Amino acid sequence: MPLAVPPPPTDRDAAAHMFQLLQQQAQLRGTTLRPPPPEPTSCCGRGCNGCVWEGFLAAAGFWHEDALLALQAREPTAP
Repeated sequence: MPLAVPPPPTDRDAAAHMFQLLQQQAQLRGTTLRPPPPEPTSCCGRGCNGCVWEGFLAAAGFWHEDALLALQAREPTAP
């Protein structure tokens, strides 16, 4: 099964979808990915510069890169 590569997340919903998709692919390949970063719980909702959601999305982007590397290492080879 070829690796489906979702784009890096740009919002909360995209991050949740990306985490789910890559974790499903890892399970199909018999590998385990590290846990995704937790969602922030301390956002004040005022759109601060350096918002906790910006940090979350950056961490999700790093998780995305690590997950793809781990999955590509487990990519089945063609006969």
